[in-house]
Amino acid sequence: MQVLVDTSIWSLALRRTESQLSKTEAERVAELRDIVKDDRARLIGPIRQELLSGIREQPQFEKLRKQMRAFSDESLTAEDFEQAAHWSNECRRRGVVGSGVDFLICSVAISRQWRIFTADTDFRAYAKIIPIQLSV
Repeated sequence: MQVLVDTSIWSLALRRTESQLSKTEAERVAELRDIVKDDRARLIGPIRQELLSGIREQPQFEKLRKQMRAFSDESLTAEDFEQAAHWSNECRRRGVVGSGVDFLICSVAISRQWRIFTADTDFRAYAKIIPIQLSV
């Protein structure tokens, strides 16, 4: 199964050193390596943007940008964005609020029948309402 890798996982792997990782975080990075090795990792542009945002030093930005160029962005459709808005509205009606990017991730994963690999606990709340499959 293909896996849409969330910003939180890419960040652990590419923006932190191994010595900065907890045991759980190191296990997630190892799992990401396996997913990448098996050519199952998928990416969307908004995740790329989130990952590259907030980097203060230009050389670090360029290094990360180069690393991420190994992964192409999944093409997004109007339906992906419309469905993301639907999921956002549905969750909000039930008291769960999230970001637009999070719901776009959910929408893309559902429509393509992919798992979402994330360290972001917000996705557990979404999963109680919308039919996403998580690798957490």
